[in-house]
Amino acid sequence: MMSNQPVKNPSSLERELRRTNPDYIVHVPGSLDGSTGDGGNEHFLVFDGPDGSLMAVWTQSTFEGQPDHRIVFSRSTTEGLTWSRPRTIAGPGKDLDPKTGKGMTSWGFPLVSQSGRIYVLYNKQIGLVDVLHQFTGVMAGKYSDDMGENWSAEETVPMPKSVWDDPDPSMPANWIVWQKPERLSEGKYYVGFTRWLSTKVRHEPPKGHYWAWESVVEFMRFENTDENPPVRDLKVRYFAENEAALRVAFPGNSAMSVAQEPSLVKLPDGRLFCAMRTFTGHPYYSVSPDAGQSWSTPEVLRYQDDSVSMLHPISPSPIYEAEDGVYTLFIHNHNGNFGPWVGGDTQKPGDSLWHRRPLWILRGTYQPAAKQPLWFSPPRFLMDNDGVALGYGKGRTDLALYASLTRRNGHAVLWYPDRKFFLLGKKLLPFLD
Repeated sequence: MMSNQPVKNPSSLERELRRTNPDYIVHVPGSLDGSTGDGGNEHFLVFDGPDGSLMAVWTQSTFEGQPDHRIVFSRSTTEGLTWSRPRTIAGPGKDLDPKTGKGMTSWGFPLVSQSGRIYVLYNKQIGLVDVLHQFTGVMAGKYSDDMGENWSAEETVPMPKSVWDDPDPSMPANWIVWQKPERLSEGKYYVGFTRWLSTKVRHEPPKGHYWAWESVVEFMRFENTDENPPVRDLKVRYFAENEAALRVAFPGNSAMSVAQEPSLVKLPDGRLFCAMRTFTGHPYYSVSPDAGQSWSTPEVLRYQDDSVSMLHPISPSPIYEAEDGVYTLFIHNHNGNFGPWVGGDTQKPGDSLWHRRPLWILRGTYQPAAKQPLWFSPPRFLMDNDGVALGYGKGRTDLALYASLTRRNGHAVLWYPDRKFFLLGKKLLPFLD
């Protein structure tokens, strides 16, 4: 079954909720037509709370791109079986300007200090738009010292200018952190991020290729989280910055880069492995030998050395360590030419709301002597939503994995958005036997 007509009958909600066979249900929007303003849910980051609970932050809105983007927080004391009602901790208030998006907050991510302070940082729109209102923003944030019950006033973390930014000092960068920072580098939180090149410095994308806006991959490390500073005093060190940023050539234009959404794991030998999405029809990877201070030139991701390349459109391809020494990668197993959305290009970027499905899971194992240090099993089907559109307006059908993973009590759980509408969880270990 496949339909571009969005579901509008509330009685169908339970059927849609179960399409991907979730093991956990975190959030079900209050309406199908957007009237409750909570039908857009993505960048779903579930993490271990300092008190042993599960906690989650995500970006909520009526629909992605609407000016009511906000950061919400929820908590579970029942190992994910039940969750508190999501509560807005940062978002547009009286400063909201629907024209520019001023006030909207997007793409929040958590940091937990050793003493239990919970930081949530995010992209804050200040009324200046370069590439896109939900990309252009300062790094802002809040913290809680009481398990998310109360939050500090919002402050900003200074971000240095990049050669890829607008030279105007008043214009913020265009950036997104999409995964949880992890303690991957010298015991400090380390994470990759996408930097979109400013319209003032980028190569112009091919006509109609919205997803071909030029972009590079960089990394940041939070140096003093465990000192519990106020948000404004968080110290951030950047790696693979400026001309050293990771780039992947756009097909047909080697001078132009489209590399986005880096995802990281640590290998048994201490190296870091990064998977990223591209516009080539394949995911790419890079390796750092020195705790993320330097990175290899990105290469196409294969099942093993000298094998065929994996197929994947411009969609998240996260990688996680599901068990000690067992890695898992997610792909759609096609290059964007999928179902009726087939064209002469490598992929049809304008159809990205529709072709980012189904999901396949791969088991990765460490190969110390190999060029590509992780080798992967053939893909195993994980889930699909049958291409039924859901949500505000025309809805969407994608299973874009703006997701996260937790490992607790013998369970590795993938926490994921379905159609950027439902927020759900699935146990992974049965798929990795």
